[in-house]
Amino acid sequence: MRRDASTPAGTVHRLTIDSRVLRDNLLRDPTTRIIDVYIPAGTKPDGLPLLVDLVGFTAGGPAHTNWKNFAENVPERLDRLIGSGAMRPVVVAFPDCFTKLGGNQYINSAGTGRWADFLLEEGVPFVEDRFRCGGAGRRGVFGKSSGGYGSITHALLYPDFWSAVACHSGDMAFELCYLPEFPRLLRAIAKAGGSIEKWVSDVVAAPKMKDGDLHDLMTLAMCATYDPDPEAPFGIRLPVDMQTCELIAERWKNWTAWDPVLLAESRGRGLAKLKALYIDCGHVDQYDLVYGARRLHRVLERLGVAHVYEEFPDDHTAVDYRMDKSLPILAKALS
Repeated sequence: MRRDASTPAGTVHRLTIDSRVLRDNLLRDPTTRIIDVYIPAGTKPDGLPLLVDLVGFTAGGPAHTNWKNFAENVPERLDRLIGSGAMRPVVVAFPDCFTKLGGNQYINSAGTGRWADFLLEEGVPFVEDRFRCGGAGRRGVFGKSSGGYGSITHALLYPDFWSAVACHSGDMAFELCYLPEFPRLLRAIAKAGGSIEKWVSDVVAAPKMKDGDLHDLMTLAMCATYDPDPEAPFGIRLPVDMQTCELIAERWKNWTAWDPVLLAESRGRGLAKLKALYIDCGHVDQYDLVYGARRLHRVLERLGVAHVYEEFPDDHTAVDYRMDKSLPILAKALS
């Protein structure tokens, strides 16, 4: 919903790409993917920086270009920021990376798919070739929640590809944000006779998904992401004992290898290559992600990595307004 009808409206182009790297994915998800691309009003995309929006769990990129009640969608937000002069013009891509398990974390996984390769080898080059935008030193990535996780993890793993990054309320400090979910998940699976396959199949096929089911599905998606078993249904294996909820050390070690706080200890110095790094989180985030954000901030300070870190008086829900802070920083750094 546009807040200012006088602001010139940019154009959203809908592209379709048939992915090679997603072929034969374990979940049998579609390999043909939509990428919506925003071009600011009154500009040609040639030579503009490119930002890539990684959406949170349960969504796909086109969800951010859809009409939104009582608030701006992302293109409308960009129209306002760019039209008012608060932000420099950029091209923004919105790739659809949804999966049967409700989403992914934008990393390569034998369970959920090669999503990092999809972005780096296919999606981003496809957009850049089509609109002659972005390129080395002119690419940025941003996202919230799972998208925030994807953004900061891509920054840590691929700092030569991305040059500006914003992480809003990203998943980190795994023992705080993920482990508390397992007791409820085990109770749900027990009601399905102890079968993860049956529980997932029933929930996905149900005419309506309950909030609790959605959270449990997200936990199972993380299992298929961080420590997948390609021989198991949906690639899922748990890091806890199904009867006692005791942590299985070997399994959990594979999970924590993907925790941004720990990744930063070994890969954090590479972030110095970035032109801009923005991290924020609400200080009453209901998933306790603010504690992981503080830990990451502390690691980066110790390593001497320049970044902007902010906390704000809100929780995890409906915080897209934080893009007003981050996107102008990324656009300026890439321009």
